[in-house]
Amino acid sequence: MLSPESAAVVRATLPAVGGALDEITTRFYGTMFSERPELLDGLFNRGNQANGEQRRALAGSIAHFAQALLADPDARPDALLARIAHKHAALGVTEDQYTVVHKYLFRAIAEVLGDAVTADVAAAWDEVYWLMAGALIAREARLYQEAGIDPRRPWRQWTVVERREETPHAVSFLLRPADDAPVPPARAGQYVSVRVQLPDGVRQLRQYSLSGAPGGRVRRITVKRVASVAGAPEGEVSNHLHRTVREGDQLTLSAPFGDVVLDHGDGPLLLVSAGIGCTPMVGMLEHLAATGSSRPVRVLHADRTPADHALRADTRRLVAGLPDARADFWYERDADGEPGARTGLMDLDGLDLPADADVYLCGALPFMRAVRTRLLKAGIPARHIRYEVFGPDLWLAHTED
Repeated sequence: MLSPESAAVVRATLPAVGGALDEITTRFYGTMFSERPELLDGLFNRGNQANGEQRRALAGSIAHFAQALLADPDARPDALLARIAHKHAALGVTEDQYTVVHKYLFRAIAEVLGDAVTADVAAAWDEVYWLMAGALIAREARLYQEAGIDPRRPWRQWTVVERREETPHAVSFLLRPADDAPVPPARAGQYVSVRVQLPDGVRQLRQYSLSGAPGGRVRRITVKRVASVAGAPEGEVSNHLHRTVREGDQLTLSAPFGDVVLDHGDGPLLLVSAGIGCTPMVGMLEHLAATGSSRPVRVLHADRTPADHALRADTRRLVAGLPDARADFWYERDADGEPGARTGLMDLDGLDLPADADVYLCGALPFMRAVRTRLLKAGIPARHIRYEVFGPDLWLAHTED
């Protein structure tokens, strides 16, 4: 619970702090990595730092958490905390690292806001920080315990038993544990972190959805090569995996985490994706097929062309094998070569979508925002719509409903 005294100070200073958060987080990361460069080796992703996504996600999360405390001092924004906790668990974040972050974050706040940061202001925002950190630490401890993971040793070696070229830009890796220990539990829709050592010796991590059934000892991830666009650097991990990893090689993986998982109900499902966002959806379809589900399933996917559509054949096979499932595909080009496909961007008009469907979204943020808006207008409640973001979540902290 945020104390009444601190709540008053946070309410009064939130506009100033919120308006300066971008500058604060820029200075925070710059100073922290300058003095603690080892944090970029195996924890923070350099690509997310270069494009500013991590900075913006942190700023949005702090502001959202503070606003939530002011709106209801006795509650916590569960969706925000769950999303962050699962990301942290997949990275092996430990409790002591929150003290490091606190040190550099509050130094940045003092440097940016100067004399405005009185002792009372610093104490109030310190309370906000540790309420958020404490909630995350507790959630992450439960996630580690449930997964049977020691956060000090979260990594495990997996052997690539097969490499499949899905499209010119996407490849699947089928993986088996390199040891005989039990496989950590997974749920359909979850992801794993992959840690690689790059040519400069620095270890970098990236999360990839499980694109196969979550059960069994063989698991699949499907990796799209991220190219350099408009001056943004290419994806270091994805390109390294594409260029160097072959059958028989080993990869370092975390246990599966992720809060956007297939529910255990029996109502209708709507799986909506674009581009490589199809990967968690195919994992869900694999699980439905493996468990003999009879749920009504509608798969909607948009891509540039059929040739760019990763796991297209798997999607058709799985949909055909389920008793009450169908798929609709949209392609910007070459749709004529794919039976039943439509040309252009995804259009939900006239699809007669069930209002009681549980919806899962995955794709670029503009795509998901547009689809979510159309789904809400079609009468599907916001609470039934869940989404997965590849990378820092720049949407959740700014989504009000």
